[in-house]
Amino acid sequence: MSRVGKYPVTVPAGVQVAIAGGVFTAKGKLGELKMPLTDRVETTIEGNLVSVSPRTKESQDRMMWGTTRALIANMVKGVSDGFTKSLEITGTGYRAAVQGSNLEINLGFSHPVIYPVPAGIKITCERPTSIKVEGVDKRLVGQVASEIRGFRPPEPYKGKGARYTDETIRRKEGKKK
Repeated sequence: MSRVGKYPVTVPAGVQVAIAGGVFTAKGKLGELKMPLTDRVETTIEGNLVSVSPRTKESQDRMMWGTTRALIANMVKGVSDGFTKSLEITGTGYRAAVQGSNLEINLGFSHPVIYPVPAGIKITCERPTSIKVEGVDKRLVGQVASEIRGFRPPEPYKGKGARYTDETIRRKEGKKK
């Protein structure tokens, strides 16, 4: 069983954290994030350390202990450094481009896929076949990258489609004569 909750979260210089009205707030150079705290855990701030502890020994409280600590750590890292996910597009004629507040992707369909970029997310395309998703909210960055990949997931025979750069595709052998 993981005991990630017992380690305090270190707040780096330039990040301000506060708890007010049951809401945890982290403010840094990249932005500000807020998260409502559950009443199953006790969260305290001492200097540059944020500690989380369960209120009782019930299993629900112990589950939320590690979860809350991980969410707080992700918020602190997000407002100080940010999160990125990179995708690669493989296939003949497959390309992506940012046009205004939309991402336009050609993925072999009869029409280009237009994806509106949500608030708090920055999408860049250094090359026509690479997409970089950046933001302060780890969950939102992962969700946007997953939605872009979901338009055309990589297929196992030729590897065509949108995939994460660190993802490996298990290739299958084609038909034999």
